[in-house]
Amino acid sequence: MTLKLYVDRMSQPSRAVIIFCKLNGIDFEEVRIDLSKRQQLTPEFKDFNPMKQVPAIMDGRFKLFESHAILRYLACAFPRIADHWYPADLYKRAKIDSVLDWHHSNLRRGAAGYVFNTVLAPAFGLTLNPQAAAEAEKVLKASLAKIESVWLQKKGRFLLGSGQPSIADLSLVCEIMQLEVLDEKDRERIIGPYKRVLKWIDDTKNAMEPHFEEVHLILFKAKEKFQKQRYAVGSSIPQSSRKPELHSKM
Repeated sequence: MTLKLYVDRMSQPSRAVIIFCKLNGIDFEEVRIDLSKRQQLTPEFKDFNPMKQVPAIMDGRFKLFESHAILRYLACAFPRIADHWYPADLYKRAKIDSVLDWHHSNLRRGAAGYVFNTVLAPAFGLTLNPQAAAEAEKVLKASLAKIESVWLQKKGRFLLGSGQPSIADLSLVCEIMQLEVLDEKDRERIIGPYKRVLKWIDDTKNAMEPHFEEVHLILFKAKEKFQKQRYAVGSSIPQSSRKPELHSKM
């Protein structure tokens, strides 16, 4: 029976699961749960996943939600998955688990919170929240600093000093990719100072091509849409009423 993925490609954890399956030749049926239409809140999906979130999977009769649990399951349940994704070695596996556990309480909280409260909220019928965005930005920057100083080591191109990517690299990079929808200057202001992080992002993306680019196409299209909206809003403001740009030293 075909593996079913219940996903929305605008969801960064959904993209991680899809990319993993494509990279490892796992056959699947992609069932889109459109977050912008609140399809994750329908009674039908709630019966499938009481947490009302994506991604979720069904493998035969087995149901599972939470992206990190799904990635671990896929790495163990399907044959011929390369060991570097989630090593059999207990110590290496525990190290990867430590990154994944850290991710949801830190990087995800910062990146998702900042993007939602600066760009995405109106798409869900909500207003932008500058105060929440400011708090999320602090968490995001602190998380990027930890990746730079702790999770990226002197040896190896990937997290934990590995020479090949793991499910931790995949999950964290998909999270950071959400920053693509920001205004370019804003994105550069936030992530630009972290040179080792930027190199790791490029190395991870290159290691996962061509599937990385293909799965992220929806995000790049969303970026173009938001750029046009920002331009339209900026063009509609009379020159005399525009506030001068403020520059502050970081």
